Amino acid sequence: MLVSVTERTKKIGIRRAVGARGGDILMQFLTEAIVLSLTAGMVGIVLAVAVSFVLDSFASLTTSLSPSMIGVAFIFSAAVGVFFGYY
Repeated sequence: MLVSVTERTKKIGIRRAVGARGGDILMQFLTEAIVLSLTAGMVGIVLAVAVSFVLDSFASLTTSLSPSMIGVAFIFSAAVGVFFGYY
């Protein structure tokens, strides 16, 4: 997100010049960070379930995925996105 802000310095300046407040710009980047982290969290969960299935089927390894473990991973992903989006 820091790179995203740095790359868009000119666009941020233009938005400020036409009347956007700092909170508006912060909300834009925070929304982007939340969407990105939630999407990445869902992709990570799908990949984890797929890898677990493959290991169970082909490698004769038993894996265990509980809904609480998936929920914690998703919440952690969202929290990291919100924190660094705000930062």
